[in-house]
Amino acid sequence: MNDAVSFQTHPDRYKHWRLSFEGEIARLTMAVDEHGGLREGYSLKLNSYDLGVDIELADAYQRLRFEHPEVKAVILDSALERVFCAGANIPMLGASGHPWKVNFCKFTNETRLGIEDASERSGLRTLAALNGVAAGGGYELALAADQILLVDDGASVVSLPEVPLLGVLPGTGGLTRVTDKRKVRRDLADVFCSSPDGVRGQRAVDWGLVDAIAPRSRWAEAVDEAAKALAGSSPRGASEPGFPLEAVEAEESEGRMAYRYVSVHLDPAQRLAEITLRGPDGPLPLTPEALREAGAGAWCVRVWRELDDALLRLRLNHLELGTLTLRTEGDPEEVLASDAFIAAHAEGDWLVNEVLGLMRRTLKRWDVMSKTLVAVIEPGSCFVGALLELALGADRSYMLDDPEQEVSVALGPLNGGLLPMGNGLTRLASRFLADPAQVDRLLAEPGPLDAAAALEAGLITFAPDDIDWEDELRLCLEERASLSPDSLTGLEANLRFAGPETMESKIFGRLSAWQNWIFQRPNAVGTQGALTLYGQPARPEFDFRRT
Repeated sequence: MNDAVSFQTHPDRYKHWRLSFEGEIARLTMAVDEHGGLREGYSLKLNSYDLGVDIELADAYQRLRFEHPEVKAVILDSALERVFCAGANIPMLGASGHPWKVNFCKFTNETRLGIEDASERSGLRTLAALNGVAAGGGYELALAADQILLVDDGASVVSLPEVPLLGVLPGTGGLTRVTDKRKVRRDLADVFCSSPDGVRGQRAVDWGLVDAIAPRSRWAEAVDEAAKALAGSSPRGASEPGFPLEAVEAEESEGRMAYRYVSVHLDPAQRLAEITLRGPDGPLPLTPEALREAGAGAWCVRVWRELDDALLRLRLNHLELGTLTLRTEGDPEEVLASDAFIAAHAEGDWLVNEVLGLMRRTLKRWDVMSKTLVAVIEPGSCFVGALLELALGADRSYMLDDPEQEVSVALGPLNGGLLPMGNGLTRLASRFLADPAQVDRLLAEPGPLDAAAALEAGLITFAPDDIDWEDELRLCLEERASLSPDSLTGLEANLRFAGPETMESKIFGRLSAWQNWIFQRPNAVGTQGALTLYGQPARPEFDFRRT
């Protein structure tokens, strides 16, 4: 595709961010290139952003986690005078099709959640230093930080003006973080989110919208003090060198994407993409020292980075491919040995912990794909341990039942809680809500299990024999391709996250769903809609019926 988006970048190629270091504190400065949009037709004024800005932000945090273990805190600030960030670029949104808008919001949500994950799981704290106006998505970026400091100059405000100005919602978690994370009172949040003018100064502190304010005369000093205090609260801070991440590039040809451990066959006629994930092909690093020596080419790092990149490309560049089948190839014992190493050292070694985090975030990306996910378990598969999580997270799984061929699945040390879903539960716990004791039984006797045993245990959906195998798979894929893609997206999103709600599951399940709906309504995107007419003299015309 000529307009295909790449998610691979490097600080040397950043257009929109400046990354610098002051000992244990990193500074990530937003300096958006007005003319550096991912697509033509809009200007990124006032640090407004598009998907390209967020791709760089996600890359920066990934590199901070792996390449800079000495960093304990990050200052998010702006290179512009009196402007932190004006939020998502409105002309970009107005000119974009519905799928682009939704996928933009989804990736941005994942990036914000990644910032919070970096603090919770790695101790990498973030200070949002708002030296000016933070509007819409700009304030939502600040909400992902551990602390928010706002300049008190009588003009700088925080605001979520999407409802009064655009006829949409804050699309990257703003509403949920205001109430669930910052615990702002509902009535005050209502006033805040329905006002185009925002809140400034001491009122922003009193309402809980920011943590502190500082006059411009001592702004630099206040930022420095707050960042040092955050760094002091972090358990992070290794003295050893970082772990460089080279680019993960796919060789693309007609109908195929090929990485070292992941390959994707594209079948537009069947609206299908077939992903094959290969297990280790050489000696495994089974100590932290060996992992450092192996570098980012180590299987436990590279395979998850490749899968993550493939999922992002499939999500954005191949909208018509509505079903993903996943196969694995390799030695199950090798995969389980890698998992055991990670489980044994994740708590005590910063690098192993980051590898675990990479696995966790990639699995969460898999969980929220707006595509049907089908795991295919056959001879030569290695659906064990962490790779079994992909099958447990699929919408359906098919496992060949053939006593003459060895086909099995097995649990491992990472299936018991180290790779939770966005709802806070493991995929096993989400699967067995009606029988929580089954999780303990399975973990106590992890396998390997053949098709009949896996079916009885509830780990797979179907176990056809060799006579019915091809027909059952074909019928499943043909049926899926014939159904309404909108209905399937809603169906899958509703069924995947059983159990309790968390801030994360609300953002994807509730906020994203309603944002998706509102983005299609005439009041927002019709010819006289608020988003369409933003910045023009004409006023929007609303259909005032509530539904």
